[in-house]
Amino acid sequence: MRTILVVGAGPSGLQLALGLLAEDYDVTLVDPRGPEEIRSGRVMSTQCLFGPALRRERRHGLDLWGDRAPRVTGVGVRVTGPDGGPAEVDWVGRLDEPARSVDQRLTLSAWADLFARGGGRVLRHRVTPEDLADLAPGHDLVVVAVGRGALGGLFPRDERRSPFTAPQRVLSLAYVTGADHHPDGDVLGRTAVRGAGELFTLPTLSVNGPCQALMVEAVPGGPLDHPRPPGATGEDVLSAMLDVLRRHAPREHERFARARLADPLGALHGSHTPVVREPVARLADGTPVLGMADTVVSNDPVTAQGANMASLCADVYRRAIVDHGTRPFDETFMRAAFASYWRHARQVTAWSRVMLNGPHHVWELYRLADRHQPTADRFANSFGDPSGLIDWFLHPERATAYADGVRRSLAVSSHLPIS
Repeated sequence: MRTILVVGAGPSGLQLALGLLAEDYDVTLVDPRGPEEIRSGRVMSTQCLFGPALRRERRHGLDLWGDRAPRVTGVGVRVTGPDGGPAEVDWVGRLDEPARSVDQRLTLSAWADLFARGGGRVLRHRVTPEDLADLAPGHDLVVVAVGRGALGGLFPRDERRSPFTAPQRVLSLAYVTGADHHPDGDVLGRTAVRGAGELFTLPTLSVNGPCQALMVEAVPGGPLDHPRPPGATGEDVLSAMLDVLRRHAPREHERFARARLADPLGALHGSHTPVVREPVARLADGTPVLGMADTVVSNDPVTAQGANMASLCADVYRRAIVDHGTRPFDETFMRAAFASYWRHARQVTAWSRVMLNGPHHVWELYRLADRHQPTADRFANSFGDPSGLIDWFLHPERATAYADGVRRSLAVSSHLPIS
C-alpha cells in the first residue's frame, strides 16, 4: 500500500486525504488542530461553493449539510461612487445551479472526524521545515496544503506569474445575525465602490445556524480601509465595517445596521499578497514535495474562488496520484499534476487580476448586463466555470466585440439605431 503524507487540514488537504483514503491509500494527515479546536476556533474565511464543487462534495460523500444551508440563487452586482450616491448599475445574474456557503469551521471539523473514523492516521503537530525533512522519508509522497507560513515559503515564487508584491486589498469579514436579507433574495451581493474596493454579502450556515456573511475588500489607504487598533476584538472589526458602510454604502448599511456577531470569534481582519509559486520544493536532503491549492496559487478572494479551487485541486491531484499507479512520485510527476491543475487555476488567477484592477471594459460590461439579462446570467455562472471568461470578459478587445454584438442584437430586436 502506498503511503501519502498530507500536511494541512484545510479544505484542499482534507478533501485530498479523504479521497485517497477512499482509494485504499495509507494516508497520514498532519495538523496542529483537532476537530473540536477547528469548530470552536476563529472564523477562517467566507466561502461560496458553486455547482461543480458541490457536485464533487456529493460524489465523495462530503455533502453533510443538505438543505440546512441557504440556497444561493444568484450573483448581484452594484456599482457606486465612494460618496455612496445612487447606483450606476444594479442587477442580479441568476445561477443555473444554486450555490451554497457553509462556515469552514463546520465543514473542516466534520471532515476531520470522517478521516479519523475512516482509518486515516492523524498527527497533531505544527510542522516546521525541519520536521518535514524528518517525516518525509517514511512516505511515498508528501503534499503540502498549508497556504502561507514557513512551509509555504519553501516553494519558490514564480516571478513570471506573480505581478503583485504587496496586498491589493485589506480584508475584513464578519458572520452576523440581525441583518435584513438582500432585496433580491438569497444572492451573493457584490457592491463595487469605484476606486475604493468592494463589499460582499452572502447568506451562510455558521456554527450557530443560518446567518449573513459581510466582507469588505478595501484598497489599502482608500476610503474603505478603516484602521484597526492593536488587539482589536471581533466587535471592533464589525463596528469599523458598519462605519464604512454608513459612509460609503448606505443601502448595505440599512440592511446591516442592527447586525451583531453570530459568535464571539465570527470576525477576521487582515491581508495577503496574491502569489503563484513553483509547485515543487526541495527539502534539505533533496527530497521533492508537492504544493497544492493556495500553498502555490493564492488569489485575492475578490472572485470568491478559494474554496472552489481547493476542491478542484484535491480532485485533480487525487486522480493524478491514482492514475500514476506504482511508479515513483518524482518531480516529473509533481510538475505534471500541477500543470493539470494550473490549466484551470490560471483562468481564476487572470480573472482575479482583472477584478482587482477594474479596467474600463469591466465597467462597460457591468453597464451592459444592467439592461441585458443573458449577460448578467453569463457573469453569474462564470463563478461555477470561469473557463469561458477568456472569450468575452478578460481581454478588452474581446469584451468590446462581445458588447458590440449584444448591442447590435438589441438594436435589431427593438428596431433602434445602434449606439
